Amino acid sequence: MSDIEVPPSKSSLAARFFKYHWKGVLTIFIPLALSPLIFYFPGRSEFRCMFLILVCCFYWISECIPLYVTSLMPIFALPAMQILSSEKTCQNYFKDTLAMFLGSLIVASAIEYCNLHKRLALKTILLVGCSPRRLHIGLVCVTSFISMWISNAATTAMMCPIVKAVLQELEMNQVVAIWMPEEKEPAVDGKKHPSRVAMAFYFGIAYASTIGGCGTLIGTGTNLTFKGLFEGLQVTHLGLGRSNSQVSKELSNGAQAADSVKATVMEKYAELGPMSWHECQVLFWFLAMIILLFTRSPGFMPGWADFLNAVPIKTSAAVMLTILALFLFPQSCSHWSHFKDKGPYPTKRERSLLSWDFVHHHVPWGLVFLLGGGFALADASQESGMAKLLGQALSGLKTWPDFAIQVAAISAGIFITNFSANVPVCNILIPILQELAVAINMNPIMLVFPAGIATSMAFHLPVGTPPNAIVAGYAGIKSKYMAEAGILPTIFILLMLLLNVQTMHYLIYPSREFPAWAESPKHMDL
Repeated sequence: MSDIEVPPSKSSLAARFFKYHWKGVLTIFIPLALSPLIFYFPGRSEFRCMFLILVCCFYWISECIPLYVTSLMPIFALPAMQILSSEKTCQNYFKDTLAMFLGSLIVASAIEYCNLHKRLALKTILLVGCSPRRLHIGLVCVTSFISMWISNAATTAMMCPIVKAVLQELEMNQVVAIWMPEEKEPAVDGKKHPSRVAMAFYFGIAYASTIGGCGTLIGTGTNLTFKGLFEGLQVTHLGLGRSNSQVSKELSNGAQAADSVKATVMEKYAELGPMSWHECQVLFWFLAMIILLFTRSPGFMPGWADFLNAVPIKTSAAVMLTILALFLFPQSCSHWSHFKDKGPYPTKRERSLLSWDFVHHHVPWGLVFLLGGGFALADASQESGMAKLLGQALSGLKTWPDFAIQVAAISAGIFITNFSANVPVCNILIPILQELAVAINMNPIMLVFPAGIATSMAFHLPVGTPPNAIVAGYAGIKSKYMAEAGILPTIFILLMLLLNVQTMHYLIYPSREFPAWAESPKHMDL
């Protein structure tokens, strides 16, 4: 008697279907679940805008369709929903901020193209030490310091190839594994997913760029979270305090092999020899870009943009000038040999400091769409009246104590900024808080100051801030891992901002009374 094949049960068939097609299910389920926002409030553009923002947020978190494709959704949806015109929507996808952001990525690729990043990585290892934890804090400190003087996007873009080179050296010396096993996280387009240790390094420089961008370590209360952020990643991703965990054992073995790793690193650094003319020029133009960005319009003195003031000059001009120089100047001086009386003469064309083919293959162009989509949604929230609607909804906070209102304002800033770029979120949230402060007779600076800083503290999603987007695109990190890693940093940020507004804040703004200048909203230009 032959065996009769038992057909699979309906539950197993359903489980198999969702296993392979859960992304397709989510793409349909999410809009359907949020559709009451449109049908229960017909003719209300603010609710149509809220519907679109929530759909994009859930798509970004679940990655049921690629991040960059989700970011293009506003180009179709905003005009179709009668919220923004196509012209105004598309203008958000290449603003000055995004041009500067893209330019920073191209300049960073020049550092990688000339192999300068490897030299910097090896030197960093030798100076800081060869154990993974010491390297982590060393790179975080360097990133935070640099971000104090240039944009956080430029800093992160510069540090990514250095971190990559450091991780490659650690892997070559069998200190840590920098890739996840295929069975845990399958490769996408042949690119493996970074391990938790590798992600700790990338997240560290992204968070350090965000924190350092607020000023010096003692300048604002949020920068006191620097220590907390470092310790948070050490706990969640590097096994600190969990001596029996696999990650902790791996790093302990790496620390024990520090001497042998140092000898290998010194050998590799010696093999690089002296800096080439190519490296020197790239380093010069990178430093020149930093100086141009810093002296453009520093505020405490006139900058070069203040003298060339016929039209406003913003940060993208300095970055694009640097890129132009990288493609204009040659890698070496061999072309001068053509003018010598005797040979040998060059037999091939001189290459520029940066190759367009290299830029084309190494720059994550989709990040421009990602941030542009955030700008478009923020613009739509203002045009549709959604921002005003949220301001009116907050009027119920009048009966709350001041401290509770501050907690709500900071929490709102931290939460919302994870779903859009910090500048447009600040443009939305600050006017709302200004109106709220007038309504409850509270000094506006008590709400605006901490919430304004909170809008820069996005640690959960790539779309929240350029550093997150850069490390996610550069290392191929999935959003679910970034969302998990951002939990402890977000808690630290909330606590430090609350501590700051109750202590250090009063050294600069001692008065809690409602000021006369804030009686009329038109005078509230903070």
